[in-house]
Amino acid sequence: MESLHRPEQTAPENKEDHNDNQGNEKKEAQASPAHSTLALVEEPEDTDPWDLPELKDSGIPWSALDTRGKVTRVLVSLGKLVLLLGFLYMFICSLDILSSAFQLVGGKTAGDIFQDNSVLANPLAGLVIGVLVTLLVQSSSTSSSIVVSMVSSGLLTVQLAVPIIMGTNIGTSVTNTLVAMTQAGDRSTFRRAFAGATVHDFFNWLSVLVLLPLEVATGYMFVVTKLIIDSFNIQSGEAPDLLNVITDPLTDSIILLDQTVLTGIATGDPLARNKSLIKRWCQTFTNTSLMNVTVPGPENCTSPSLCWEDGNYTITLKNISETFNVQKCKHLFVNVHLSDLAVGLILLALSLFVLCSCLILIVKLLNSMLKGQVASVIKTILNTDFPFPFGWVTGYIAILVGAGMTFIVQSSSVFTSAITPLVGIGVISIERAYPLSLGSNIGTTTTAILAAMASPGDTLANALQIALVHFLFNISGILLWYPIPFTRIPIRLAKGLGNITASYRWFAAVYILCCFFVFPLFVFSLSLAGWQALVGVGAPLVLMLIIIIVINVLQKQKPRCLPAVLRSWDFLPLWAHSLAPWDKVVGVITSKCCCCCKCCQIAAEDPEHNEKECLEKDQKTHTEVYDNPAMSAEKEKENEIKIELEILKKTRL
Repeated sequence: MESLHRPEQTAPENKEDHNDNQGNEKKEAQASPAHSTLALVEEPEDTDPWDLPELKDSGIPWSALDTRGKVTRVLVSLGKLVLLLGFLYMFICSLDILSSAFQLVGGKTAGDIFQDNSVLANPLAGLVIGVLVTLLVQSSSTSSSIVVSMVSSGLLTVQLAVPIIMGTNIGTSVTNTLVAMTQAGDRSTFRRAFAGATVHDFFNWLSVLVLLPLEVATGYMFVVTKLIIDSFNIQSGEAPDLLNVITDPLTDSIILLDQTVLTGIATGDPLARNKSLIKRWCQTFTNTSLMNVTVPGPENCTSPSLCWEDGNYTITLKNISETFNVQKCKHLFVNVHLSDLAVGLILLALSLFVLCSCLILIVKLLNSMLKGQVASVIKTILNTDFPFPFGWVTGYIAILVGAGMTFIVQSSSVFTSAITPLVGIGVISIERAYPLSLGSNIGTTTTAILAAMASPGDTLANALQIALVHFLFNISGILLWYPIPFTRIPIRLAKGLGNITASYRWFAAVYILCCFFVFPLFVFSLSLAGWQALVGVGAPLVLMLIIIIVINVLQKQKPRCLPAVLRSWDFLPLWAHSLAPWDKVVGVITSKCCCCCKCCQIAAEDPEHNEKECLEKDQKTHTEVYDNPAMSAEKEKENEIKIELEILKKTRL
């Protein structure tokens, strides 16, 4: 971070001489409190913030080590590799537990959302419902399986399910965006990590923006997948368990969910609402026997030959199924008498703690391992294109690699969350992370296709068609936004957002809340009010957004085509076209909160403590910077320079 802050660019009043004898030759930038963090991230004009950093090896060269040193280094490297694999395993398991926690907290609500077919008839509402449900259960596989179950049971047609499947594609990309937030400590790392995560978001949103209207107008995805299903005689099979074989022993020992409850709620089963999502019995036995049953009248008998009357009662023979519990499950919460919400909140807190801890440790280990020659070799392999004229093939190979890795781990969230810290520390460029993310989208659909092929014969066609719709949607999106370099708009948008969040890190939280929660909930509420309200409110907003985008493009490309007033946004108030005023507000609020917390802590520890210090701090809160690691870096630089000057002064004496 020190290279991103030039002392010469700070305000003159913030500079002072180190030594009277040296005059103006030595000046240092005082890291005084500032209103905005933007002033602290000015970068030299000759450096590109998106260049991959050099991970220099500060250790002793291999050639300079003796035999003992070489053996020690090899053993340490092997130990780090084992720890890295262990933390990666815990990271993947914590994602699985996080998904289970979200299902316990909001799973039944997700099932209720799917029940309102009048709302689902609106394609835009179906899209938003897919996003919200996937956010609630944190698993596109779970939300897709609910949709497949509803289609198979006849509660939902394939045409209505297509927008929901598109929404699940968007909802699943929030996980790696949240993972990028854990790297907010360093601005350069956060810039690359957040851009590497949001490139997946922009691809999904742009694909929906083009393909959803096209699907509503023509229904091409439904038609194409229907032709595929009718053309091939597809037999049902079994979906393979790959990574689950390794992770299930740990995750199943912590929590095990009954997925049939969610499906039952979505399909309208009244008994499913009173059931717990926590699976108590892992082995059951169902016995079906022919028994005498009392019915209201002869018309309710199974057949006239199996019906007779006994006084005022009508009796018939029916098959009655009874389920007997044989063996209890062996997870931690099997005998815990807590509600699903309480267990879900406990698991949510623990899984988030383990996930963040593992991610931080993974990044630390990668930083210590990927140095010097090892780092240069890995970065060369991952980021170098094939020689001319085969350079264009590299991206498509990366797509295949992303699809294959996602197929192995059976989760696009796991794969994209794993490469996000690698983008942050500079091992993978965002240009290479983009095709890897596209491949992960394809890989997760292949898993869904195999899972659909495990469906029973009577529901196989519909289940497989939904999975193929998901596959065709991602293929169509790749054809739109990847083959031609000019159309790789998600990379440019992600870099722009990365630059903004590097300057204003609070904007990352605003982006996540607005993009994945506020906007979907706003559209969903309008859908509940009817299509008249949706069109009446949505159409003017969309028109205004299009006009703003067109004006922005013309301001950069052809400003002479615009009137003099519209060639810049200076005619608007500063808060309407700049984040700097909002940054000051966030800085003041954050610093006040921090000061209040410190004052409360001091008062609790020492009631007779002098309040003067807290009052002085409170008077300075409007000029303090919030949570700025750049400040600490500047202060460390100041201290180093002061020490050097003192040493020089003493040596002269």
